[in-house]
Parts: sequence; structure tokens; C-alpha cells
Amino acid sequence: MKYWKKMIAPIVIALIIILYYVGIAVFFVKISVIPAVIKVLMVMIPLALAAVMAGVLISRIKEIQGGEEDDLSQY
Repeated sequence: MKYWKKMIAPIVIALIIILYYVGIAVFFVKISVIPAVIKVLMVMIPLALAAVMAGVLISRIKEIQGGEEDDLSQY
């Protein structure tokens, strides 16, 4: 892997954020006082954000592998 060193930081940051969102979802699942409708929202929103973050990570990895390491060059 030619670009492994350039992919380490995005992978680590994305994993931290994904674990954070999943942790929030698990936290709300464990709370029993919240009504079911609110609990579903409070679980689905962080899980959706975690899925978006995974998509952003995949997109970033493809950019790095394509040789486009610097996004700022586009602007």
C-alpha cells in the first residue's frame, strides 16, 4: 500500500467519531425512562451519523488512493 501513511489519520479520526456515535446510541438504549418514540430517534440519529462518517471515510480513502491527497487544491 503506497498511501498507507496518508490514510492512517483519517481512519483513526473516523473510527473515534464512529465509536462515539455508537456509544451515544447504546447509552440511549440503556435508559429505560425515555418514551419509545424518543428513544428510537435518539438511537437512529447517532447511528445515521456513524453511517455517514463511514461513507465519508470510504470516499476519503478512494481520494487518497487516486493520488488526490490535498483537497484544498480544488479551491
